Amino acid sequence: MNKLLLFLLYGFVPLLLAQNEKGSINGKVIDMMSQQPMIGVTIIVVGTTYGGTTDLNGEYIINNIPVGSYRLKASAIGYESIIKADVIVNSVRPVTLDFALNESVILIQDITVTSDYFQKDPHEITSVTNFSYEEIRRAPGGFEDVIRALSILPGVAQADAGRNDLIVRGGAPSENLYIVDGFMVPNINHFGSQGATGGPLSYINLDYVKETSFSTGGFSAIYGDKLSSVLKIDLRNGRTDRFGGKVTISATQFGLDAEGPLSSNSNFILSARRSYLDFIFKAAGFGFVPEYYDVLAKYNYKFSNSNSLSYLFASAFDNVKFFNDTEDQRYDNARALGSDQIQYLTGLQFRHLFKNGFYNLSISRNFTDYKTAQRDSLLNPIFQNNSREAENIFNGDLVYKLSSTSEINIGAFAKQILFNADLKLPNFQTTFGDTLNINRVINKTDFYKFGLYSQYSDLIASRFRVNFGIRLDYFNGINNKLNFSPRFSISYLFNYITSINFSTGIYYQNPSYIWLAGNEINKNLKSIRADHYVLGLENRLNMDLLLKIEGFYKKYKNYPASTLRKYLVLANTGAGFAGAEDNFSSFGLEPLVSEGKGDVIGIEMLLQKKSSGSPYYGIFSLTYSESYYTALDGIRRSGSYDQKWILNLSGGYIFNEKWELNSKFRFSTGKPYTPFNPDGSQNILNYNLLRLNPNHSLDLRLDRRWNFQNWMLITYIDIQNVYNHKNIGLVRWDSRMKQIEKEASIGILPSIGVSAEL
Repeated sequence: MNKLLLFLLYGFVPLLLAQNEKGSINGKVIDMMSQQPMIGVTIIVVGTTYGGTTDLNGEYIINNIPVGSYRLKASAIGYESIIKADVIVNSVRPVTLDFALNESVILIQDITVTSDYFQKDPHEITSVTNFSYEEIRRAPGGFEDVIRALSILPGVAQADAGRNDLIVRGGAPSENLYIVDGFMVPNINHFGSQGATGGPLSYINLDYVKETSFSTGGFSAIYGDKLSSVLKIDLRNGRTDRFGGKVTISATQFGLDAEGPLSSNSNFILSARRSYLDFIFKAAGFGFVPEYYDVLAKYNYKFSNSNSLSYLFASAFDNVKFFNDTEDQRYDNARALGSDQIQYLTGLQFRHLFKNGFYNLSISRNFTDYKTAQRDSLLNPIFQNNSREAENIFNGDLVYKLSSTSEINIGAFAKQILFNADLKLPNFQTTFGDTLNINRVINKTDFYKFGLYSQYSDLIASRFRVNFGIRLDYFNGINNKLNFSPRFSISYLFNYITSINFSTGIYYQNPSYIWLAGNEINKNLKSIRADHYVLGLENRLNMDLLLKIEGFYKKYKNYPASTLRKYLVLANTGAGFAGAEDNFSSFGLEPLVSEGKGDVIGIEMLLQKKSSGSPYYGIFSLTYSESYYTALDGIRRSGSYDQKWILNLSGGYIFNEKWELNSKFRFSTGKPYTPFNPDGSQNILNYNLLRLNPNHSLDLRLDRRWNFQNWMLITYIDIQNVYNHKNIGLVRWDSRMKQIEKEASIGILPSIGVSAEL
């Protein structure tokens, strides 16, 4: 059967394959600062005779390009040229590739401006990496998931190999900000963790992702209410030539896509996906069966060259079914926290361009309905949580280009939060001997958040790139309502290829809504504070080869700490599926005070090779860091997600326009954990005293493309953990066998994916 499957995927040469199939590339070129369309920009397909120029609307189109992988270069007088790689031309859908060019103001003789594969955002000087759609799609072991592709970057640790709990530079899983097409989203994962930002799998369909930008520290004043990272996901618009669609079967789900024009100035995208893990789990006799659906829709309407309107809807529907037919199933299910969720983002955004800038106005709503429960092996309830979190947001921001080297960015937002919680956790005894007793808490509260920010950017004397910003944030859910956050960054250009960069700032994050519900005293919590310091060196060893070395330090203050569990600070919670085996730590249901503190220090190296004239590409990243947190007992301990060494090596080889091979190797130091006593209890003095063994794995992925006359087929084989190393991710107590149980990750895991696009 396996041989037959491989033959069908890779050995069968389709009889209907058309020869010399061709496609097209189109897009728009804008000024990065003002967002104004640029006229007369030259676009060439590197290494070929194909090319074009932009028209009065800043748009271009290049037709009759043979299918294959290309690089596109955009250049204009007075602007820095940029090259984009991994442009996959197919015979079905035109490739849309947009450029944003920076004005060239380099006037010093020893600075030579050349074309570049790495473009810097003038607002974000340190700790930023951009990924294109193709770079995310082909990542081995990534399930074509936007968040999982980030795991190869420096400073990013994985709390669990099977989840998207981002641990960025020693921070907690609750400290990450997601922005999807300009809209702030609390969480973009199926079965998302309440009060945090993780989950097993993202519900944003990669098919419609244009590019991503990920900042791991020192980010500008434009972003607030998060402490560690910012992930921006920009979606593409629907195709404008005709209606099209796609059918996909991947490792975990199957889905349908549709897109196309609705009029001469409007287009749409639409996708719906469903998991089939429930069929597999049920057939294998599992006692619990997860199932999920997600929907993504976007509509774009262009009034004129200066005015446009877009609408976005993204939603996930998740539930877990438990089967308690046998004693083993009841025991296994008693160890799992079940969560049924409905979550969605819906938003409307208007953009207006004027002579020297633009402004955006948006209104959106985030909604999540949590139904979370856990029962013991006799089916008696241990924990029940029915919560609803809704955020209604109005946001506006203005960018004005003051000169060829400077701009100012001003913005404001208002957020109404509707929070309902019905919680019950009666007489639960933790493994440390503490008792949590919440007979019934019903909390219904309306909160408000307001924010203002201003960011100024300038390039001084062609050597110094300077950013200065301030934020003012207000949250009425706590007694200390107002926070002021200054931020500063500077970059010095030794020459065009080498720069030294520094950023610092104060960052605040409000307590999670669920933390405020557990006890009345928790309203006295302060916003968590983190002070960032980042110093780095950046060198372009070649046009397509970038070296970055950064050192960082983060100082945490005002972290919520438990008055009941003197060893617990909530920075050590939020990953995994929580529940009884985590002693319900992440929910913050006991009395909390803002007395926790911590510090993180580390150094990172990134070496990134883009796909250029050679068929090779790859990323090498190495991180060494230490994170420590202190709770009310005053003992400075390693953070629960501390992984001192993290090494990633990811890369690939493009054989031709049909075949591509990718690999990823990852090594990380084991996380701290607390050992168990012979009776299954744990001692406070041993909290995070020991470490798991180091984790390491190798993933491989082989892709094959077929271009037919009217449709395209992409297939892949993805093998995770090729040499079948069993990484230990969790140490827990088996109450039936009265012994320690080490839970290992899944061994070798092959999967296939097939997508057909019309």
